[in-house]
Amino acid sequence: MALLTQLDLPTTASTPAFLPIALFEGEFCPFPEAQLSIATHALHYGTSVLGGIRGIPSPSDSNQILMFRLADHCRRLSQSAKYLNTNIDPIELEATLIEFVRRNQPQTSFYIRPLIYTSSLGIAPRLHDVSKDLLIYGLEMGDYLHQGGVRCRISSWLRQEDRSQPLRGKSSAGYIASALAKTEAVASGFDEAILMNAQGKVSEASAMNLFLVRNGQLITPSVDQDILEGITRASVITLAQNLGIPVIERPVDKSELFIADEVFLCGTAAQISPVLEIETYRLPEQRPVTKQLSELLRQVMIGAERRYAEWITIVDFN
Repeated sequence: MALLTQLDLPTTASTPAFLPIALFEGEFCPFPEAQLSIATHALHYGTSVLGGIRGIPSPSDSNQILMFRLADHCRRLSQSAKYLNTNIDPIELEATLIEFVRRNQPQTSFYIRPLIYTSSLGIAPRLHDVSKDLLIYGLEMGDYLHQGGVRCRISSWLRQEDRSQPLRGKSSAGYIASALAKTEAVASGFDEAILMNAQGKVSEASAMNLFLVRNGQLITPSVDQDILEGITRASVITLAQNLGIPVIERPVDKSELFIADEVFLCGTAAQISPVLEIETYRLPEQRPVTKQLSELLRQVMIGAERRYAEWITIVDFN
């Protein structure tokens, strides 16, 4: 009996290729066996926090996987868990994720999703007197966004404020605004959305941080603009500074985007994706800073830049 009528846009999306092994209820098991009850607390109230980690097979050793900034991702997820009134040791989490990779031995670029969630069954939105658990799964993932560039619109939805929910944590509840903004953008003929904050300043894209280039300076909304403190964002800032590119973190006006020399989005899934257009404004076709940073980040992620070797965790299958 069909009770729901789908209003989805036409799509060519296929089912992701999931890695074969998951972590569920404290045990590694085949991915199809990791099943939640329909009464799970987190499903009803968005009471979960998540992470996202990139990994690739080593270009130089078929028995190795390279994971980008694993310790930083584990530290952020540990901090996010505190908003659920729970603790997880980031070092133990890192060891668990390494074991997850060893058991799956992925053969292509992949993405890992660890999720800490309220696992009790029952009704009542709360964080006390409710159990918490960790699950981990992964999927094969190439480019999240088209690397040739994306077209963006300014969303009619605003980024939530930190005084209404903790934006420095990656909470699943916070992604409803991202989902609304993304679908609104696609429905109106764009690829991606840019959200403003309640003060009318640029915040971020649906699931990515934003940078722009003006007069040789790299500019990004500061952490007081209701952004997620992105790990890729922090990486880009460090790379730019080491290249001698001036970096400014400050509030950004919408009008600045339309006259910028370059705009790009960045995140764990997206890496660096140039913005070609915003609304009806077409940005310059030459994007030297974006290109330089994107190429350097890719070199770092494949372990080819020894200066940033501490950002790469090598998982050996031997």
